[in-house]
Amino acid sequence: MLQNKLKLKTRSAPAFQQPIKSARDVATWKTITIGTFANSLALGNELASKGCNVGGQAAEILARPTFTVSSQKTNVELLDLSPAQLGFTSDTVTLGNVYARAQRLGLELAAAEVGPQLRLQYFDQPVGEFLIIGMDPIKTWSGQPIILNVGNGGAGLFLIGQDGRSEADIPVASRFIFVRSHRPAASGEFVGSIASAFPP
Repeated sequence: MLQNKLKLKTRSAPAFQQPIKSARDVATWKTITIGTFANSLALGNELASKGCNVGGQAAEILARPTFTVSSQKTNVELLDLSPAQLGFTSDTVTLGNVYARAQRLGLELAAAEVGPQLRLQYFDQPVGEFLIIGMDPIKTWSGQPIILNVGNGGAGLFLIGQDGRSEADIPVASRFIFVRSHRPAASGEFVGSIASAFPP
């Protein structure tokens, strides 16, 4: 079922696919607030109380010790981009290459909390829209790296997990959510950490 849902992403890609030159070229898609829950358990309970369907892999990584929530309430600017807008022209591209290119263009990966918070703050999501959260993968109990996907498949709003391996193939029309960086232009340490995790 997940694979069928992910294939639908090609129908909800942004119409404007001109490659960007830097994060400054991209308007903020949505601003959300993080740091509004004491812990991941409270966040998960809120998803359940609002009727959001949380897939098995997503529920598992929300319960992992490495999934943390911000201790301070913070507004986060989200950017909605496809790999095609990052400059990729092949039919698919690896997740690692998407992340590496995004970093070079001045985008930041989202905190893990952004996925469930976006789900809770985006109830008017159009049917057929699937948004991959550009985030560091979190490993399941069995060691599988997972990232999050916020979607509306027509039968309700959901938060699901998907393959977070650096070599995972991603259709170039897929839509990713990244975070606008407010760091100084020289962020070599951050880029270096991503490059080591996802070599080009």
